[in-house]
Amino acid sequence: MEPDAGGAQVWQRLGAAGVLRAQYRERTPTGLVADPGRLAATLRAVDARGDNGITLSVLVQSASALPILAAGTGPEFDQVADGDGEVALAATDAGAAGSDLTGLGTTVDIDGDSVRLDGGKRWVTTATRAAYFLVLARHRPGRHFTAFTWVLVPADAAGVRVTPATTTLLPGAGIGHVEFSGVRLPASAVLGRQGRGLALFARHMGTERLAGAQWAAALTSRVLAETREALLRREIDGRALWDHESVRQEFAACLVRVRALRALHESLGERVVAEHDATSAAILKASIGLTADEVLSRCARWRGADGFADDGLQLVRAEAAVFGIGGGVTELMLGAIADAAGPLLEDLRS
Repeated sequence: MEPDAGGAQVWQRLGAAGVLRAQYRERTPTGLVADPGRLAATLRAVDARGDNGITLSVLVQSASALPILAAGTGPEFDQVADGDGEVALAATDAGAAGSDLTGLGTTVDIDGDSVRLDGGKRWVTTATRAAYFLVLARHRPGRHFTAFTWVLVPADAAGVRVTPATTTLLPGAGIGHVEFSGVRLPASAVLGRQGRGLALFARHMGTERLAGAQWAAALTSRVLAETREALLRREIDGRALWDHESVRQEFAACLVRVRALRALHESLGERVVAEHDATSAAILKASIGLTADEVLSRCARWRGADGFADDGLQLVRAEAAVFGIGGGVTELMLGAIADAAGPLLEDLRS
């Protein structure tokens, strides 16, 4: 694939080559079941291109949007899985905090043969080039988990307005904000069963957290390899930085952290995709936040002023902050792990 291929081209090539479909073991009425090994291989290959925005877009579509889209019965799934279009997961609401899904203000009125969608979504990955939006909306008042439904919205439907996000980070991700103003659609736009929106989302959230750990391991491994080469070349007082024992020890500590992260996602992958183990998914998500920034910040420090170049490691570090936010903040994950401390300790001691 051409080094300068954009996000849409990368997705198209992955679909045409059958890579997107090969990431999953089976299609069920509640979506796709991922193959952890193949999903990891896809993310490593895309990450090797060095465009974090494109990798983020592939991750969100592969681990969340496409599996949820597979719960539908229309032709859209085949179109996206074959790479002939992209789908954006529109969950973060303009009217609520990102972690407060039950507080969202986007509404869908379902009336016989038609639906009407109103509201807004923010920080939507792939928004600026998506053919479809998977929109999480409420169909009745209240915070009960059965009050929410997925709606599949064509990007060219009347009443849909996309605004690119004002950020210089992750340009390949096509991040944007989306407004839905009186969008009229046929009742078939409701994806899955009415009132099962949050349940369907929760079913696949673990796969996104697994994919996040897989990408974090790939990204930090790549950066460590590049950093070691730089340390071998850079000299102080006639000695390569790599030959200083303090540097070697700190580098080794980073390597241990990344190797542990990879071992963790390899050992917990089946629990996440086959058993829908929420605690294992939380452990993976927390491990990303505790590993990625520590490793990237040390590597950036070793690169010195070069790290502040337009494509330097300080930029990579800023973009990688998404690991600690997207899919649930690290602190929230640690709280969930603490809640499960008893069973986890029993498992460790067995």
